[in-house]
Amino acid sequence: MADLSSLKDLGVAGQASAPARERKVDAQGRSYATGKRKNAVARVWVKAGSGKIIVNGKDYSAYFARPVLQMILQQPIVAAARNGQFDIIATVAGGGLSGQAGAVRHGISKALTYFEPGLRSVLKKGGFLTRDSRVVERKKYGKAKARRSFQFSKR
Repeated sequence: MADLSSLKDLGVAGQASAPARERKVDAQGRSYATGKRKNAVARVWVKAGSGKIIVNGKDYSAYFARPVLQMILQQPIVAAARNGQFDIIATVAGGGLSGQAGAVRHGISKALTYFEPGLRSVLKKGGFLTRDSRVVERKKYGKAKARRSFQFSKR
């Protein structure tokens, strides 16, 4: 019979215990993450502060004028119950406003988990750490659009 001493550190049903996540913070006390959605890419820095959110040099409410987009940005902060505790600086490029808001939300969520690893379970449960992989389908030759055919003419 084989030696089973190597299996002692494994938990229930042969599962190894989850590795403890460590904090990823730079010299200025900021955590950095990249968020993506559709064709938009956001670079996000999170640091302890008064709750300011700046996107491309403007206040987030000025950059994202629609209340729905502002709510999308706030979702991970509200879910983590950290309102007014972090200053967030984001630069976002590509895509439209909706994709950019989703990219910033994804970046904020990832940066929060790097700054405070204990928030990971809450943000993961809310679905904020999953990159929405839906992108526009490419146009095919012989088609008017991605799937739309040209109008059929019998005569």
